[in-house]
Amino acid sequence: MVRRVAIIGAGVGGLASIKCCLDEGLEPTCFERSEDIGGLWRYTDSTDGGRVTVYRSVITNTSKEMSCFSDFPFPEDFPNYLPHSLLLEYFRMYAQHFDLLRYIHFKTTAVSVRKRPDFAASGQWEVITETDGVQESHIFDAVMVCTGHYQEPYLPLASFPGIETRFKGRYLHSQEYKDAEAFRGKRVLVVGIGNTGGDLSVELSRVAAKVFLSARSSTWLFSRVSDHGFPLDMVNTTRFKHFLDWLLPSNLMKWIKFRKFNSWFNHANYGLASTKSSYFKIIVNEELPFCLLSGAVVLKPSVKEFTKSSAVFEDGTTEENIDVVLFATGYISPFPFLEESVRSLFDNNRCLYKCIFPPQLEKPTLAIIGLVQLTGSVMVGSEMQARWVTGIFAGWNKLPPASRMMADVSKKKPLVKRNPSERENLKINFISYTDEIASCAGVKPSVLRLLLTDPRLALAIFFGPCTPYQYRLVGRGRWSGAREAILTQWQRTLKPLRTRVVDDSSDSSSGWCWRCLLALPAALMVGFLFSKYPRMGWSSQAGSQL
Repeated sequence: MVRRVAIIGAGVGGLASIKCCLDEGLEPTCFERSEDIGGLWRYTDSTDGGRVTVYRSVITNTSKEMSCFSDFPFPEDFPNYLPHSLLLEYFRMYAQHFDLLRYIHFKTTAVSVRKRPDFAASGQWEVITETDGVQESHIFDAVMVCTGHYQEPYLPLASFPGIETRFKGRYLHSQEYKDAEAFRGKRVLVVGIGNTGGDLSVELSRVAAKVFLSARSSTWLFSRVSDHGFPLDMVNTTRFKHFLDWLLPSNLMKWIKFRKFNSWFNHANYGLASTKSSYFKIIVNEELPFCLLSGAVVLKPSVKEFTKSSAVFEDGTTEENIDVVLFATGYISPFPFLEESVRSLFDNNRCLYKCIFPPQLEKPTLAIIGLVQLTGSVMVGSEMQARWVTGIFAGWNKLPPASRMMADVSKKKPLVKRNPSERENLKINFISYTDEIASCAGVKPSVLRLLLTDPRLALAIFFGPCTPYQYRLVGRGRWSGAREAILTQWQRTLKPLRTRVVDDSSDSSSGWCWRCLLALPAALMVGFLFSKYPRMGWSSQAGSQL
């Protein structure tokens, strides 16, 4: 029987795990190596100690309604996309509201997590921690690792001949980047066109003499501002669109997505992507197209090699007088505190059952929280994982036999192994994944049942955004405020925008009602199909969130 649970890390996943342990009557102890909560999102000017944080100007890519803890909405006056300071403030509100801080040991590093000699029978772990140079040993019934993706910078210098031996300029990983001031007047080459590479290129273009952005793969851009000015994820991440994605032929859906991408601007004209691309990634960036259009940022292909002061690219072109090379090449998750026999069981999240459990362990008492790449908010995915895991620890849920878990892992493991800078292409569909974990935890809502008992709520769930509150309607951890939170989510979206009132006589509410009534037959059919085929396996195809 699991009772005492060690939680490593007090970021998003750690806070959710503490709260879920308490909900299940478990005894959590959280070890956080820094002096505060927030993990990646607690910005500091310093890079000392190797702690990874966001850069000063970062804004979330997922909106507040799609990113909140499922029983704790953001304040309605918070903007839809948040700077790190407001996100950290929200984490503090959450921790205070549920009284989580008392369970966290700050400035305490998990040095070692090892199976006890009787692990095959007890499932227990020995956790060695260090505080102010003093080590201490603890025994726990289970461990939840909540250190996330961003543990150690991935800097593949061997793939860039000359960068260490010939190049005389400065090179650094994006982990060291805090703001653009140090790059004023410089000629900067950014390597990598993920979300970070795109953001930093835009920011640097305001102060640098010139910015070059090296892209290896086809990349499609989307704006956080979607149809009618609403947040992108609230418009695109719906059960209706997810159902169409499952129902319609994949080639047709790919054509629709490419057409939508190019409705903003023709990506081929900018050298970003082609509709013939088989491998591609999607990033969110509203400003990069204009920077390319104005010449403030120049897009380049992969780097072939570096000379004393130049970068030579795969197409044979050369850019001279490069002062700084900024690598936005991602991160790795080495989990150095885990004993080698355990760490060797998984080299990435796709060797884990449901991206959480090492299936070969004799006892399922180790869970990796937040090591999942989703097309939506990882915060929501981490909380859902924690709810299911703590339910298993408490005995409410059970895992299948190891053979079935291994078969599931093999079925979903990608055929081609990508390096960390290419993991965008391996993102799992947000709704598919959260629904699958919710089904395992017994908290997935039934659209068909709701159509019969609460049609208004059912239509909001199916045609509206798939917000986290949906997973608090039924099952363990049910929240009495979930229905109201779903029906008022658009009000909280518009609240921070209405700081100046203008007269708008159009009444869209009646149009919404008529659309819902007309869609009722389709929703009934879909509800039946969802009940007949409850799990429409999650995909790892890029762009599956659209």
